[in-house]
Amino acid sequence: MTPTTAPGHRTLDIGFMPLIDSAPLIAASRLGLDHRHGLHLRLHRQASWAAIRDRVLSGEFDAVHAMAAMVYGVQTGIGGPRADLAILMGLNQNGQAITLSPLLAEAVAAGRPLADAVRALPRTPVFAQTFPTGTHAVWLYYWLAAQGVDPMHGIDVVTLPPPQMPDALARGELDGFCAGEPWGAQAEAIGAGRRVIRSGQLWPGHPEKVLACRRDFAALQPEVALALTTTVLEACRWLDDPAHHADVVAWLAEPDAIGLPADRIAACLRPRDGEQPGEGLRFHADGDANFPWLSDGRGFLRQFRRWGWLPSARHADDDDWLHDVHRLDTYRQAARTLGVTVPAGDERHCVLFDGAPWG
Repeated sequence: MTPTTAPGHRTLDIGFMPLIDSAPLIAASRLGLDHRHGLHLRLHRQASWAAIRDRVLSGEFDAVHAMAAMVYGVQTGIGGPRADLAILMGLNQNGQAITLSPLLAEAVAAGRPLADAVRALPRTPVFAQTFPTGTHAVWLYYWLAAQGVDPMHGIDVVTLPPPQMPDALARGELDGFCAGEPWGAQAEAIGAGRRVIRSGQLWPGHPEKVLACRRDFAALQPEVALALTTTVLEACRWLDDPAHHADVVAWLAEPDAIGLPADRIAACLRPRDGEQPGEGLRFHADGDANFPWLSDGRGFLRQFRRWGWLPSARHADDDDWLHDVHRLDTYRQAARTLGVTVPAGDERHCVLFDGAPWG
């Protein structure tokens, strides 16, 4: 998937999942941006987020395409082994969807409360997310609760790799799932279900995938971490130009990337009818999609506590370790190198679809 390395370039092994939002890594490699910054990115498609986690922790991967919330889950030890990780930058905003079976989707479209439709099912409803403390679990639980469905009781929630979800929905093993695109689009294409809400409608401009690595990699090899951040940030900026989408669609359609028809992938990159500003998939947005906001991390931790995954905070400074995870200095230096605007502060104010604040 990567060009031949040039003499003297530092080779980095990078894990990714077959999702639209892996595009910055694939573009960085295909465009040779890695070589421009003294690197050679060797990309490895993975079958599950657990594999991504395990291989970055073991040192097999230098960095990974990761769900933002997954990083906090590993850091706190509630997503498997506890380890010190770092977020170098965001890879995208938005671009995920909650997909329901035709029966439930039709009920929602008709204005019937989802809680009533779920209770009427002949068996315990089953919903899927991609990792127990990942963003998809957070979006799914938040939306279900807002619909009057308690995600902790009365339903079963299972973990599945995103490429397996459409077929499981088609077989009747699931009643719904939350995953990154193009897997909601794939479920619709095969008639297995319907996307009822995009994540960008739930929270316009939400963080999604990040470029993550082990803390010791970021701390002990700061020049390499900076070069990697600069490389991927440049790729994100390139991706935000619609004139480049034909190229990236062709790359993502290849079997070692996503391996679905190009038209299905292209549809996930196009704005939808009626889409509001900030709701669609964004890779750069003048840097807003890439800055690793501390307030985003605080909001994820509050959701962890809401569902009992993490003990309640006892002191005002309980979450100050986020400063060690978010490599703000590295990001700001990379942004300056590329002339990308950076915010003066580290926090932002965001409001979700139900009027609740985040962060």
